[in-house]
Amino acid sequence: MRTAPAIDVTDDERATLRRFARGRSTPARLVLRAKIVLRAAEGMRNKDIAQELGTSRKTAGLWRERFADGRIEAIETDAPRPGRTPSIPGRIVELILHKTTRAKPAHATHWSTRTLARDVGVSRSTIHRVWRAHGLKPHLVKTL
Repeated sequence: MRTAPAIDVTDDERATLRRFARGRSTPARLVLRAKIVLRAAEGMRNKDIAQELGTSRKTAGLWRERFADGRIEAIETDAPRPGRTPSIPGRIVELILHKTTRAKPAHATHWSTRTLARDVGVSRSTIHRVWRAHGLKPHLVKTL
């Protein structure tokens, strides 16, 4: 059987957690986390904390452990998440960047979104997104 880590808080941490728990403009997720940690510091079990606060045992245990590992900073921020997979494959982005910066189109001084899109085989909006993301403006020529 797993046991939850015992939570000991300093006076400063307790004051901060109480401020979070009572804050009217504090985000609701931080209010809940602070209340969980305060109850855990009082010696309550995860199932009792969950029942009192109307959440799950898993949530109570998660934030108890995160606080034990990283203190106040750990409950203030969410853990990083993987995010959405890129809609434009990396090899296509590299090809667009290579052609834009190192190659010239036939019979023109610079690439337009339409000519490069035709050459690479993607939409012109894809070309525009890549150029914007990398700060490229091939239509602007720098002169000395």
